[in-house]
Amino acid sequence: MPATRPMTASANPQAHPDDGRFMRLALALGARMQGRVWPNPAVGCVLVRDGRIVGRGWTQPGGRPHAEAVALAQAGGLARGATAYVSLEPCAHHGRTPPCADALLAAGVVRVVTPLQDPDPRVSGRGHAALAAAGIDLVIGVEEARARRDHAGFLARVELARPFLTLKLALTLDGRIATATGESRWITGPEGRRYAHTLRACHDAVMVGGGTARADDPDLTVRDLGVAHQPVRVVLDSRLRLGVEGQLGQSAGRVPVWLCHGAGAPEPARRDWEAVGARLFDCAAGLEGVGLDVGHVMARLAAEGLTRVFCEGGGALAASLLRGGLVDEIVVVTAGKVIGSDGRAGVGALSLTALADALGFRLVEIRRLGDDVLHRWERAGA
Repeated sequence: MPATRPMTASANPQAHPDDGRFMRLALALGARMQGRVWPNPAVGCVLVRDGRIVGRGWTQPGGRPHAEAVALAQAGGLARGATAYVSLEPCAHHGRTPPCADALLAAGVVRVVTPLQDPDPRVSGRGHAALAAAGIDLVIGVEEARARRDHAGFLARVELARPFLTLKLALTLDGRIATATGESRWITGPEGRRYAHTLRACHDAVMVGGGTARADDPDLTVRDLGVAHQPVRVVLDSRLRLGVEGQLGQSAGRVPVWLCHGAGAPEPARRDWEAVGARLFDCAAGLEGVGLDVGHVMARLAAEGLTRVFCEGGGALAASLLRGGLVDEIVVVTAGKVIGSDGRAGVGALSLTALADALGFRLVEIRRLGDDVLHRWERAGA
């Protein structure tokens, strides 16, 4: 959906000069909770009265309470006559908590500014309509482009029935992720690895292929950042050849492990993983019965509520996701090393015969991480 100019449902529409500034603050407050509120969106709310911030809030862990409720509780009576800057349309349905649109009205807020409509069918314009019907000065469309980026995971789950997917590659200068023998620790330096942990922390799940899990025995947790929460750890292993004796199996009772497998996965392996606390998902087979259908895998993850998935390899899984058009963002950390053509490629075969068929991505960020270089790319046309 293309960006729109700010609109209003009031009789005398007027966007204020400070609307953008306060909306950017609301977006920043919400973004700090990415990875911790799924399946809900990470929303921020700022209440402003007479040019002064009287309340701030953001969606709390697990998705409740909502940002508006937190900000209203902080503001108390000062919310009456205030403007509410909410980084997504306030909800209008009764769930585990009353509708936020009703809460704003009850608190005496007189003006509401949002960036875009919530596509959730339970909301989808009803929150805006309730506010407008009550005479609220309603402005929609402020900082819409940034809001769409921040809410990309939630929007993908609702509109595309799959999570937003970030593919991370740690590469040598010649595009290799490991030597011919599989050695990959460590291609990038400590700064690059720390950055990868910050990305894990702001995604709902970290995902790898079964081959990578067997070769590296990773734990896929967020470390050394002082965060209390951990992402779900997802492994695509069609025949469940990954044993429970590794780090993932030994920690499955403490940090969630989800295993996506095929119909041919042996029963003993299923029982072993269920016994250590992992969740198993029977997924459709890939092309010609090989591996897994990654589109079906992503649909299953979305159905479980995941909005943002961070894929860390390996090359075959990366190629499958790219072929399926499922990669929304690629984060590459390049180290000043050269391995040669006998090393393992960062992305497996895509079977392209013409350069015109190459997948296109747009550069959005480049910076130095110690001795490494970070470059981040968005899917062209996104």
